Amino acid sequence: MSQTLVQQATVKSRINAILRATSGNFLEQFDFFLFGFYASAIGKAFFPSDNETASLLNTFGVFWLGALMRPVGAIVLGAYIDRIGRRQGLIITLSIMAVGTVIIAFCPSYATIGIAAPIIVLAGRLLQGFSAGVEVGGVSVYLAEIATPGNRGFYTSFQSSSQQVAIFVAAIVGYLLNESMPLEAVASWGWRIPFFLGCLIIPLIFFLRRTLEETPEFLAMKKHPTAREVFASALVHWHTVVLGMMMAILTTTTFYFVTVYAPTFGKTVLKLSTQDALLVTLLVAVTNFIWNPIGGTVSDRIGRKPVLLAIAGLALMTAYPALSWLVSAPSFGKLLAVAMMFSFYFGTYSGTMLGALVEIVPAHVRTTCFSLAFAFAAALFGTFTPLASTWLIERTNDKASPGFWLMFAAALGIIAVLTIYRGTPKPSRAEKPSLRKSPESALGVQTASR
Repeated sequence: MSQTLVQQATVKSRINAILRATSGNFLEQFDFFLFGFYASAIGKAFFPSDNETASLLNTFGVFWLGALMRPVGAIVLGAYIDRIGRRQGLIITLSIMAVGTVIIAFCPSYATIGIAAPIIVLAGRLLQGFSAGVEVGGVSVYLAEIATPGNRGFYTSFQSSSQQVAIFVAAIVGYLLNESMPLEAVASWGWRIPFFLGCLIIPLIFFLRRTLEETPEFLAMKKHPTAREVFASALVHWHTVVLGMMMAILTTTTFYFVTVYAPTFGKTVLKLSTQDALLVTLLVAVTNFIWNPIGGTVSDRIGRKPVLLAIAGLALMTAYPALSWLVSAPSFGKLLAVAMMFSFYFGTYSGTMLGALVEIVPAHVRTTCFSLAFAFAAALFGTFTPLASTWLIERTNDKASPGFWLMFAAALGIIAVLTIYRGTPKPSRAEKPSLRKSPESALGVQTASR
């Protein structure tokens, strides 16, 4: 009986740790989703133009410029976390992100303060991007280091799953807002209300983050590298970072397409109602939440490589045909079906990829190298997806052309996975995942024992 109680207490403790660690993801994705969903209104408020497409391009351009700060945040804050500790680093990232959120929520419009408005919004996005550069890596590493043996994929998948909760809540808030207010009011000033709500939850998230405990694995390290040693090691292992980036690109592009860009795509390209676009996004958040831990669990059992290759191969073959089918006769049902397909791809791939990326980077600079790989994937490809999709449609006059962008991401993922896992023997059914040859050895990466 006492052993059962101990096990129950351990499970409860780990669940609480997961919730506290991933709480900061809520703020990041809540604000990111709102920025994408209300891109048209934000464009009119801060980047007014007679051309709606030009206004959207300016808005998504600022969205992307903020993402370019991710690699900077990854190397600076990543080095800090690898040297000082996971807990303290996650509190710092949340502080920076909170400042960026408040700036965007309260910034006056272009009509009020002129050119200063877009500059202030850009500053807020740069702060958010700087913080987000290490948020994903810091949380994923924390979850990996508290994971039970053989369940690393399952634990790390909750980094991504937690973000879907933010999208779900944001979609509900947006839906209720559009139901209770005239569309003109929402476009004029009502879009700020969800951003204000995001500011109100900041104190709660701070409380949750401050109660985190340091990971046993970090405490067990005999020596923590200095910032100079972290930078030098990250440079030495640049090839691992590049391969990790290529592997993560499909995660970031499908995520930003199906969550951040899909609502704008549904409204401005497919000419569907705002309510339809919001409902699809809400349902996508639910399925994303489900598919992530499933992907992580399956990869814990059969290995990362087969799951990653299977999903990337499906995305490569179906992205453009699916979008062509959708735009040929747009409808709510078709948009939902295509979104569910991409949700399956994203969730299963992401739940697997996060665990794989933790495993291929050197242990002593794990946060820095993980964050750099993911930050470059997000900055150069993921958050560029809305801008790239808008530009492709404008240039080609083909509403399904964003499918080519997703196919390109899938192709890079296949190349990266085949390179990372080359020479890794196929496990027998009786072989445990923890006893297989690791991808680190296939890459020639020297890591500390774990």
